[in-house]
Amino acid sequence: MSTAYSSRYGILSLTWPIFMESLFGMLLGTADTMMLSSYSDGAVAAVGVANQILTVVGLMFGFVTVGTSVVLNQWIGAGKLHEADAISRTALTLNLMIGLLFSAGLCAYADVFLLLFKLPPDLLAEGSAYLSIVGSSVFMIAINMTLGTMLRCRGMVKDMMVISFGVNLLHILGNYLVLMEPFGMPVLGVGGVAVSTWISRAIALAAYWAVCNRRLEQPVRLMNPFHMRKGNLHLIFKLGIPSAGEHVSYNLSQVVITYLVALLGAAALTTKIYTQNITSFVFVFSMAIGQGTQIMVGHLIGSMRKDDAYQAGIRHLKLAVLVSLAVGILLYSLSDLLIGLFTSAPEIMRLGKQLMLLSILLEPARACNMVLISSLNAAGDVKFPVLIGLVSMWGISVPLAYVFGIVFELGLTGIWLAFAIDEWVRALVMLSRWRKRAWQRLNILAA
Repeated sequence: MSTAYSSRYGILSLTWPIFMESLFGMLLGTADTMMLSSYSDGAVAAVGVANQILTVVGLMFGFVTVGTSVVLNQWIGAGKLHEADAISRTALTLNLMIGLLFSAGLCAYADVFLLLFKLPPDLLAEGSAYLSIVGSSVFMIAINMTLGTMLRCRGMVKDMMVISFGVNLLHILGNYLVLMEPFGMPVLGVGGVAVSTWISRAIALAAYWAVCNRRLEQPVRLMNPFHMRKGNLHLIFKLGIPSAGEHVSYNLSQVVITYLVALLGAAALTTKIYTQNITSFVFVFSMAIGQGTQIMVGHLIGSMRKDDAYQAGIRHLKLAVLVSLAVGILLYSLSDLLIGLFTSAPEIMRLGKQLMLLSILLEPARACNMVLISSLNAAGDVKFPVLIGLVSMWGISVPLAYVFGIVFELGLTGIWLAFAIDEWVRALVMLSRWRKRAWQRLNILAA
């Protein structure tokens, strides 16, 4: 591909497959939660905390794919496919090494990680079983993320959509077999769900590897770690660590807030998990538009069309805000039905409906940040978003969550208000940064 993908296709050609891929991924998490809720609410809470840990671990090697995507988008936009292949091999090898390290740690020390969250003793055994089994598979996530980045940056998003659909379908079938007693099979509970997750990730790895070997200019290859180019490693670390830093900061702040929610009791923790499963369908729209925008902006900058890149960022920002607002209102109007899919407990349903109302305020701001931060990262302006993220999340979100939720005794409602204030502050700052166009003076690949 010698020309930028974004120059030949519109944003919808990129975002609808990304949306469907992400939607299937969200449905996977929701299916897990719904199926486990029929097994026990305690299992939902235990798996929810374990997945919070897994999310943070994923970000530890996610910086490699973030940095790689910035470089790949600009090099592909400039038609430098040989250089793109070299950095892809470096990223794949590096992420495999990091992923294996974390897989071993989670498998061996699952209890230690869960105890950091003060998980109740009656939930610890189930959480530990899930975390040790699923945690041992994170090296596959590291590889899948890298292979997915190699496809996505070339605009091959439909291939990823098909893989996601097939793998999630198999995973839901696996959950059904271990939880719903078909054909007289025993109920395997949380451990069975964990094994189903492990197998589905292995199948995804095989599928991604096969598609990359068929579709990319060069076959997928690992490389000798001692032969990795210092220049490519420097680019990945220089761009990836600050870019991923914003995501790491956000998820670490969510770890602290999950601890605060746990102080409010098991019902509050379960409500948080159910509500976030539902409102994640708003988030997935914003994420798809943000990722599509990042591809387009990176390609446009790589082909030296920086004014077009600016306009693309503004145009897609407006689209993301409108879509997230509309979907948020729709989900709130269906809140009784949606929460009722998970539970019939009156307290959880009442709290969940309040949080979904507040999400109408929260999600448009989150959409702004998804698009603007993706655009700034694509341009190589990677340090500013993480700096503002650190200040806002730890200076606004976490303290206000404690003050509103615990001190003022507003509970989950107060914590959601803190989320909204944090997101809106960051959104306004990011918009100002994009409009000032300081990023247009950057030339990250000049060397």
